[in-house]
Amino acid sequence: MPLPKRQHSKSRGRKRRTHWKVSVAALRKCPQCQKAGLSHRVCPFCGYYKGTPIVEVAAKAVK
Repeated sequence: MPLPKRQHSKSRGRKRRTHWKVSVAALRKCPQCQKAGLSHRVCPFCGYYKGTPIVEVAAKAVK
């Protein structure tokens, strides 16, 4: 296998990786509880997905 003749500097590698950015996740409102959450996933607050209860969510204990 071919090997590099010389070592690439840290700045050269970092220049190449400047465009590797993480995009912000798109949020949507849950039709049941109107809270923001990730699309195509069960709502962590009410447990519904597409109007159907999927997960039983326990109520948080109030101090």
